[in-house]
Amino acid sequence: MTPLDWTILVVTLIAIIAYGLYKSRTTHNLDGYILANRSLPWGLVLLSIMGTQASAITFLSAPGQAYTDGMRFVQYYFGLPLAMVVICIFFVPIFSKLKVYTAYEYLENRFDNKTRALTSFLFLLQRGLSTGISVFAPSIILSSILGWNIYWTNVFMGGLLIIYTLSGGAKAVAYTQRLQLVIIFTGMFLAAYMVVAMLPEDFGFNEALHTGGNLNKLNVITTGITDGKFDWSDQYNLLSGIIGGFFLALSYFGTDQSQVGRYLTAKNLTESRMGLLMNGLIKVPMQFLILLIGVLVFSFYQFHKAPIFFNQSLADRAQLTVHGEKLKTIEAEYTKSFSSLSDLQQSYLRMKKDGNVAEAFRFREQIKFVNSYADSLKKEYKATIKKALPASDTNDTNYIFLRFVVDYLPAGLVGLLIAIIFLASWGSIAAALNSLASSTVVDFHRRYTKKPIMPESEFRISRWYTLAWGVFCIIVAMFAYDLGNSLIEAVNVLGSLFYGVILGVFLVAFFMKRIKNGNVVFLAALLAETLVLLVFAFTKMGYFKLGFLWLNPIGAFSVILFTLLLQTVMAKKKNPA
Repeated sequence: MTPLDWTILVVTLIAIIAYGLYKSRTTHNLDGYILANRSLPWGLVLLSIMGTQASAITFLSAPGQAYTDGMRFVQYYFGLPLAMVVICIFFVPIFSKLKVYTAYEYLENRFDNKTRALTSFLFLLQRGLSTGISVFAPSIILSSILGWNIYWTNVFMGGLLIIYTLSGGAKAVAYTQRLQLVIIFTGMFLAAYMVVAMLPEDFGFNEALHTGGNLNKLNVITTGITDGKFDWSDQYNLLSGIIGGFFLALSYFGTDQSQVGRYLTAKNLTESRMGLLMNGLIKVPMQFLILLIGVLVFSFYQFHKAPIFFNQSLADRAQLTVHGEKLKTIEAEYTKSFSSLSDLQQSYLRMKKDGNVAEAFRFREQIKFVNSYADSLKKEYKATIKKALPASDTNDTNYIFLRFVVDYLPAGLVGLLIAIIFLASWGSIAAALNSLASSTVVDFHRRYTKKPIMPESEFRISRWYTLAWGVFCIIVAMFAYDLGNSLIEAVNVLGSLFYGVILGVFLVAFFMKRIKNGNVVFLAALLAETLVLLVFAFTKMGYFKLGFLWLNPIGAFSVILFTLLLQTVMAKKKNPA
């Protein structure tokens, strides 16, 4: 990075932090630190909800996801708008009426304390692990640019995030995210514009889309049907997105304290609903556009040789081993295979414009062959790195967009885009740490402590818990290096292990008024969580195939079914025939 990039990066980060701290000036009590005194308008609620979702993972990993797998990941969000409507009708009024700090307080009133504690614990576990993965995302940037050890980078980034969160609380997060999102979308638009601008002369946005579509990167809608049968192992398709995505979004926005805490900051019920409904309208097109940038980067690399491996620091380390010569041989063959690709793409697009169908088809087949051969060389290169460095993670999806930014964008814009990824990370992780602390204080510390706690003491305690969760997330980040997935997929897989069960408990609470026995719901949740984990484990071991999104409805319906079954059994024990 140039001095200009570093200047823009540092100035942007300092300005955002200063602005957030100035606007927050939170009162020193739990209501102010966690819920911003329930004073925010719907616009800030919307930005806070979006900012909490739009982590560094979104802007770092999503373009790479589209680069490697096309745009079908967007189907993951298709159930979200419907989930927003359901939450606004059923969830928000209850939380607003009861004036709860966390969603799980309601469960104690509805059932008992242990059901509340279990559900809150499941939230804390999955959100703590997910936030740890989110801490890892900005560490990738510093580690790649500066050549720092990834583990020490995690400590450094995690430490900055803890300080940032401790300084302001919920209001600082909300006000900061307003500026962050403006800068983020401006920077991403500029990145997309620059990708198209650097294409060969007379080739523009339409040609870039056609290039990506020709190689199946514009696969926005996929049915999941193969050879006349639905493929349940297919991760992203129309059915899994609408059904599985609906249940995941319903749980995430309706029961995850990191999101519930965002709309509980609203000044009234209407403002909460407006923030959620607008999020439902904006989220799908926003994610579509972010993924589209990944397709544009893919098209760009059809005219400029793409790196054989995007994690350059890892490749450099592998080349210093005994496998270095083999890596150089594979890379030389890869470079040779790419030498004709730009000419083939330009010839294909010219024939397409001229209406020469036969020639266009011939060039298209050659393009597919070159890309297929290049992919096989990439796989061989990764396998060789794995031999050279057995403990390394050879999935370079998370490095694709970052590598493009650093290699090709002009001075100044590089610093701005890296600042964007930092800002997104700080906003979402700060909100997550805030929710982890609030749930710990309200659902556990306040509930089980025997001494009365003054408001000022609660404020200090919540900050200590924020610190503790920050340290926990740094520890998790240390193990995020070898996940084997793109970060955006890893976070969603992790969430799906718990979200369905948490949602199931709330569905029983909201809609099954006859169920009042907390023991029944508690046992049902334990059984359902065990079932979900077993299904996931058997899937990973290859006993059967199932896309991770289906774990969400499985978890939710399992809680309902186990609750009904246990209620029937216990009723028969009480009233034997």
